[in-house]
Amino acid sequence: MEYDEKLALFRQTRLNPFDRGEEEEEDDAPQGDKMPPQHEIRSELFSRSRTHSTDRTMDLGLAEDHFSCPVGSFVASDIEQLKMAIEECKKLILELPEHSERQKDTVVKLIHLRLKLQELKDPEEDEPNLRVLLEHRFSKEKSKSVKQTCDKCSTIIWGLIQTWYTCTGCYYRCHSKCMNLITKPCVKSKVSHQSEYELSICPEIGLDRQDYRCAECRTPISLRGVPSEARQCDYTGQYYCSTCHWNDTAIIPARVIHNWEFEQRKVCRSSLRYLGLMMPRPVLKLKEINPLLFNFVEELVEIRKLRQDILLMKPYFITCKEAMEARLLLQLQDRQHFVENDDMYSLQDLIDISSGRLSCSLTEIHTTFAKHIKLDCERCQAKGFVCELCKEGDILFPFDSHTSVCHDCSAVFHRDCYYDNSTTCPRCARMTERQQDDVSEDT
Repeated sequence: MEYDEKLALFRQTRLNPFDRGEEEEEDDAPQGDKMPPQHEIRSELFSRSRTHSTDRTMDLGLAEDHFSCPVGSFVASDIEQLKMAIEECKKLILELPEHSERQKDTVVKLIHLRLKLQELKDPEEDEPNLRVLLEHRFSKEKSKSVKQTCDKCSTIIWGLIQTWYTCTGCYYRCHSKCMNLITKPCVKSKVSHQSEYELSICPEIGLDRQDYRCAECRTPISLRGVPSEARQCDYTGQYYCSTCHWNDTAIIPARVIHNWEFEQRKVCRSSLRYLGLMMPRPVLKLKEINPLLFNFVEELVEIRKLRQDILLMKPYFITCKEAMEARLLLQLQDRQHFVENDDMYSLQDLIDISSGRLSCSLTEIHTTFAKHIKLDCERCQAKGFVCELCKEGDILFPFDSHTSVCHDCSAVFHRDCYYDNSTTCPRCARMTERQQDDVSEDT
């Protein structure tokens, strides 16, 4: 950690939750305890500052054992003495020249002392591994990473000394001590009960309609940043405070469907989680929402044809023993809706279509399926068709690009033969004649 970052962290931690309750607890300190003089504490803190000036890595107190035993008159296990040492560090950081060696060492010492104080004030308890709250299913984390941020208090989660939880449904993270303060229900429950997108582009209603309060936590906000900055979510169109809106970005479904635009926009935390959970869900029926999109995006037309062909191949596979054993249809297990219909899309589908990934992968799967039916499997080959209009050429299959299928009986013909033929479908004619013969025999 660079010096400027450490100094900024010090200035930030003056309002950090680590400081909460320090003044109140000092009043309860025993009067009979004799505290060491301040100049002794100060001298002890910096007795080795020059020695370690070249190694200021933020090791969270692991590289050196600063606190395990008393040194001189300083007993680090005493919370009150730690508080006094922290106050001395604060004063010295402000008094020492900026960017000096002693100030740099003091910042590192201060961070170590704060972490030790937090560890003593909030010792690790036997927390349950699973907790349920507001439809969240919180699982206790074992990671010691310090890069996570609490979604409730917006401060860093120090994994080395703090217990924290993650919701297995919406990935909401928070300190163990913040769990009782949570007011936001799990976003996954909303996805389960309301699987649909807002299809209007940034449907803003105005900050005055929100009574100049955050749309989620109702904290007072304004466009001028007093008392708190109002941040707009491009997905909901509403305004949020800085605690509920971290300037995260996401692709907006309405902009994709109406403008084929994939630029990421700023969204609030709840919208970010909702869009992330909804992304693989096939809830977009493009031919109803915006059918004109197929006229402007050629890739959509190509994907629609491939999906239609796969649906025509599906009856071959579900009646073929070899295909079932090879589990060919499982190649589409990540996009199960591709073997169920050809008109429903997920937001992830549209993103992959735009990047070209879906076209490549689906073309490869289409080739594998066609190879099994037309070349590898004799049973599937036997289910092919001969063009009854010209009675020439190879065996035809309904997914071939040069064929046409009768809408009534599903017979397959050459496309040119089918459209040039002025008579009815030969197979339909035979079936009609057979039905008439059966009726005449009954009479």
